[in-house]
Amino acid sequence: MPPPSAPAAPGAPTPGRPPELLRPAGGITLRRRAPAQAPALNAAVRANLDHLRPWLEWAAEAPTPDRTAELTAAGVAAWDAGTDFIYLLGLDAEPGRVIGSFGLHGRIGPGALEIGYWVSAEHGRRGIATAAARSVTEAALALPGIHRVEIHCDPANTASGAVARRLGFRLDRVVDAPVRAPGETGRKQVWIQERRPPGPCTVW
Repeated sequence: MPPPSAPAAPGAPTPGRPPELLRPAGGITLRRRAPAQAPALNAAVRANLDHLRPWLEWAAEAPTPDRTAELTAAGVAAWDAGTDFIYLLGLDAEPGRVIGSFGLHGRIGPGALEIGYWVSAEHGRRGIATAAARSVTEAALALPGIHRVEIHCDPANTASGAVARRLGFRLDRVVDAPVRAPGETGRKQVWIQERRPPGPCTVW
């Protein structure tokens, strides 16, 4: 899965911008990543390294606070440029705490955005990742010029694949991929959800 806490390869700017605040059901909030959140993000990543390391190359080492601040600044610039849109996931009941990250990345070509995400180990298997990914998918497909959203994950990363399946993404293909994290198999699933065309118009 792509690293939503690290800068993505630059892509073409996306027309328009998604909302900076998303409120999925279930008492969770997705908020545009901002410099003030860097300490909470750093704490969340460091607390979840064992959980993230099998699937995310950037989780091989604990990030320093300065490194997280640097990546946060890069994420702010990418949002402003329209190439990446990164949200931090929080709980309404615990303001200021970060429990995950969700990103929309414009590196897969025109008319499409790729979702990357992670949720803390203690908040897994509660439907939180699915609810957040649904909200981010809907925001992406509402953007002008965006017709397709993709989720890329290793076949062994069954939790990520389950999120895509529950949201109605279609498994389009499985391709070879470089092994960059210890849990990866050298294969990558590409899941796709496309914007639904408008329904038929009835003229009376």
